[in-house]
Amino acid sequence: MRHLLSLCLVLVTAGVQAETYRWTDSSGHTVVSDTPPPGRAKSVVKVGGKAEPSDGMSFATRRAAEAFPVILYTSADCVNDCKSARDLLTGRGVPFTEKMVQTPEDVAELKGLVGDTFVPSIKVGNQRFRGFETGAYDNLLNLAGYPKSTLKSAGGPGK
Repeated sequence: MRHLLSLCLVLVTAGVQAETYRWTDSSGHTVVSDTPPPGRAKSVVKVGGKAEPSDGMSFATRRAAEAFPVILYTSADCVNDCKSARDLLTGRGVPFTEKMVQTPEDVAELKGLVGDTFVPSIKVGNQRFRGFETGAYDNLLNLAGYPKSTLKSAGGPGK
């Protein structure tokens, strides 16, 4: 029995130390695998054992981004509100995709999302908001689990 327990611990430890790779493929999908990515992968992160990915994001931000990805819809003629929306997302450390509405397909996608082509518009997971209001954006991000601050917790304020 004692040897069986030791063998289980060795196997579990060996599994934890295995290298995994996380990358974004050419279609924009995140892939996690134990084999290296093909040649055209973007943003490859090699993770071994319990090491954290070197993307600089906190665990809470990474978890929220995987479960509730953020897409910000903008256009070339949207200046002030689109900048404010970008600044809010960047200020909170939220990873997001900015989609510039240019093609008829983009217009159709945005119409299906918010009912018209009003920009900026945001999609957080399956939730969406038309226009820019700081409180509404913060509420969507809070509900999705994005931290309110970009700082990783180090034991409290001032530490």
